[in-house]
Amino acid sequence: MKGIHQLAKHLDISIGTVSRALNDKPDVNPETRKRVLEAAEKFGYVANQSGRSLRKGTTNVVGLMVESSPESIENSDNFFSGLTGGMQAVLTQHNLDLVMLPCPTEEDPLEYLKRMVARRLVDAMIISATQRVDPRIDLLIKAKIPFVALGRSTSGGSHRWIDLDFEGVANSAVDRLVAHGHRRIAVTAPCGDVNLGHIFIEAYTSALARNGLSFDPALVIRAPSTESGGYQAASALLTIEPRPTAVILIYEMMAIGLYQRLAQAGILPGKDIAVIGFRESPRAKYLQPALTCYRLSLNDLGKELAETLLALMPNQIDAYQDHARNRIWPLELAPGESDSFRVES
Repeated sequence: MKGIHQLAKHLDISIGTVSRALNDKPDVNPETRKRVLEAAEKFGYVANQSGRSLRKGTTNVVGLMVESSPESIENSDNFFSGLTGGMQAVLTQHNLDLVMLPCPTEEDPLEYLKRMVARRLVDAMIISATQRVDPRIDLLIKAKIPFVALGRSTSGGSHRWIDLDFEGVANSAVDRLVAHGHRRIAVTAPCGDVNLGHIFIEAYTSALARNGLSFDPALVIRAPSTESGGYQAASALLTIEPRPTAVILIYEMMAIGLYQRLAQAGILPGKDIAVIGFRESPRAKYLQPALTCYRLSLNDLGKELAETLLALMPNQIDAYQDHARNRIWPLELAPGESDSFRVES
């Protein structure tokens, strides 16, 4: 037995009464509600969620749009797996489900999102990998779909976003290396137009100027956000003349590949070159020498994303109004030995 008609027939009560009991309406006798719920459990009643969603105009689903690319597949330490636990912990309190919406590399993210919006798959969205100019933001605003962007963008005017403190990382990393005598500091950057790359390079350039150093575009190494990207970045670093004495990585998994390539060249982080990684990750934390990097709670970030989104949803605005704001999410320095190499003046 799976339909509400069969359930009503079995109980010998009206379909309307069964429906109101299942939806916890107040005008149902408590004993009747108990009979309905017990029978529904016993006979395996399954609500027609698609029909219910059409009637209510809601799906009770939140979508998390992510890029599905060779990089994200290789990068098994991808931080999205850490975010979802915190997000789900908040959303399930309001009977909301979280679904991943992976956009294939070969598809335009805007066209992919247009299809998701047209199909009314979700009530609200969290988008990631925001571009410098990101038409997805304009689309969601026009469609009046509540959303939060994980990352800043110049698009969309006023909208909700949360972003990592890339400026803080760039500033503290450059200051730390300059204090150790470094003057030729390389950085890695994304290959595409993702906005975090622009933010990071702008902050890196400003930090150099504040320390009396000139920006050298030759010291900006473009590479994928993976172990193999770290290997490529190290190979590129080894060809720069004169060779940089320090490097700052913008992605966590790059450190593994970078260590491997440097070892092949007989160069030891912390002894022959200073290395500062981005985010502390489960795999990179076993590198030797220990990687100097930055720490954050992905679970807490996931919770904040969900609470910021709930502050935009009609039924939750009042309860979450304190979260209706944009935020720069801080990262904490976790010192290791990888940047202990000092340059004597």
